[in-house]
Amino acid sequence: MKSQRLIVANWKMNPETPEAAREIFLATRRVGDKLKRTETIMCPPAIYFAGLAKLASKKVHIGAQNLFWENSGSYTGEISSTMVKSSGGSHVIVGHSERRELGETNEMINKKVLAALKQELTVILCIGEKERDAHGEYLSFVKQQLGSALSGIQKKFVENFIIAYEPVWAIGKSDREAMKGSDMYEMYIYIKKVLTEMLGREYAETIPVLYGGSVSALNAEDILNNGHVNGLLVGRQSLDPIQFKDILTIADAQVKAAK
Repeated sequence: MKSQRLIVANWKMNPETPEAAREIFLATRRVGDKLKRTETIMCPPAIYFAGLAKLASKKVHIGAQNLFWENSGSYTGEISSTMVKSSGGSHVIVGHSERRELGETNEMINKKVLAALKQELTVILCIGEKERDAHGEYLSFVKQQLGSALSGIQKKFVENFIIAYEPVWAIGKSDREAMKGSDMYEMYIYIKKVLTEMLGREYAETIPVLYGGSVSALNAEDILNNGHVNGLLVGRQSLDPIQFKDILTIADAQVKAAK
């Protein structure tokens, strides 16, 4: 997994028009298709999903920002894993901190994980603490998030799993306030330790770990190189084709440098 980078673009509720969405997607695909060791997953708002899925390529995939755990029914405003899959999606973000802030519980997240995996979608599971404490209680919080989300998961589905660690306290800040690579490496080791306890070393080693939280071209190299992560979850910078191009280029170069 170290020989491949994964960069996930979470557009959130942006941009405002389908024309702008198409322009951003195509600009990113022109860059992403040329990268040798980096895959890009674009996650636009649901209203743009079907149209952009037609533009996906072997190196630039499309994913959903969220889904519901039922396949169909009276659930106004929701989308199902079958809808994502049949519309051309390959990935889905589950448990993002902004969804949790709106009331999404660990139990709901687990249901969404199970539903997505049944459709053979790759789950990008977001975990992360709101704040850090001197006693290390935030580590237990992260462990609980992982354990709850993975409850009842069959090991055969592990290959369709990605962990995105996004410390809530670092989201929406400047790149200087984001987590440092050396600190991320400590969390990387801890997350792998927890996964090993839950799934065994063989399975834990196959799960990529990404970092998300105020990622930019200024801190991407430090996080990728010193954090030893497998990739990045990028928010607002993914909406700027120039800035996102720099992040993708840095990610691909870091893979080469590590070989």
